[in-house]
Amino acid sequence: MKTFFAKFWKALHLPKGLQLLVMRFLQDQFLVGVTGIIFNDKNEILLFKHIYRAHAWSLPGGYLKAGEHPREALEREIKEESGLIVSVDESLKTRTDRDTARLDMCYTGVLIGGDFKATYEVSEYGFFTQDKLPLLRKNQVFLIDEALKQQNSLRY
Repeated sequence: MKTFFAKFWKALHLPKGLQLLVMRFLQDQFLVGVTGIIFNDKNEILLFKHIYRAHAWSLPGGYLKAGEHPREALEREIKEESGLIVSVDESLKTRTDRDTARLDMCYTGVLIGGDFKATYEVSEYGFFTQDKLPLLRKNQVFLIDEALKQQNSLRY
């Protein structure tokens, strides 16, 4: 049966935009998120104190907008939520969350500048060493550990 539909679909010769519209309508939807491990010049990790999360402190992140590259999305989200300007450099990890239909991409980067400004999402920010991290979700501690391992392997 699948073969019939594949041949039928191909025979329709629909314009790409219309193909995508039909596919979006028929396919399951999911969110694409980005998370960042952002370092300052002292190799400390940027965390935000979010107003709406169960664990108040967490890594910065957000969701992609249509047509946006994940690096651009992370840089935009951090600027919107805090006023801080970062450069997102390397892809660290991609994970899926079947329960929430979410794909999350984690990147590493560095602080460039900007002045922190509290927003309706973020009340505080801080840079923390690995041994002074506040309470974080287990998956975020794992990502921080992976980023630090990656950094250390690049040094040697």
